[in-house]
Amino acid sequence: MQPQDIEPLFTRRDGSYFCARWGRPIVPIVFGVEDATLGVVKGAFEAICAMAGHKMAETDPEFGANVMVFFFRDWGELLELPDLGRMIDGLDEMVARLQAGGANQYRVFRFDRDGAIKAAFVFLRMDKALSAQPAEELALAQVVQVMLVWSEAAFAERSPLGRLEDGRVVLRPDIAGVLRAAYDPVMPAMAQDPSHALRLAARAGQGA
Repeated sequence: MQPQDIEPLFTRRDGSYFCARWGRPIVPIVFGVEDATLGVVKGAFEAICAMAGHKMAETDPEFGANVMVFFFRDWGELLELPDLGRMIDGLDEMVARLQAGGANQYRVFRFDRDGAIKAAFVFLRMDKALSAQPAEELALAQVVQVMLVWSEAAFAERSPLGRLEDGRVVLRPDIAGVLRAAYDPVMPAMAQDPSHALRLAARAGQGA
């Protein structure tokens, strides 16, 4: 990928550039699914972390679990979850906004002092579109989108996944290259200068 291909992936609606990766091992927990789907989601985390060169752990010393993935049918269900309002500032306003917009997914990130991701909340309203996706595809796409802070429009027109000739769905090689480059130890955990895209392009092109 060229820098001009990568920069839009991290350019916000207001024109600012922002990319952040995880600064600690990932510890996911999943709510609202059966055990079989739970295994699929955790398997997706393991596969993407291994590909990116990042670690997972059994527990996070600060949060216990630092990635919370919620599956539900209606945004209003979030308001009934005990303690979620204490973890998500402005939960009522967020739910009202997402309901009004007809959204089927949303992600909230928390950051440490260095700007690295330290926690993430993934909300998936299982409408017809999401319910129609195989669990493996849905899980893989969501994990990719929580590994970095991408722009709002990064995958609006094209999924981070691709399909092989045999029908299997995998992470697109270009997106895999960006992920590996972003997790290169010499790269900053957080960047706000578009020149960061130049460095990502250089490493993605080398199979970082």
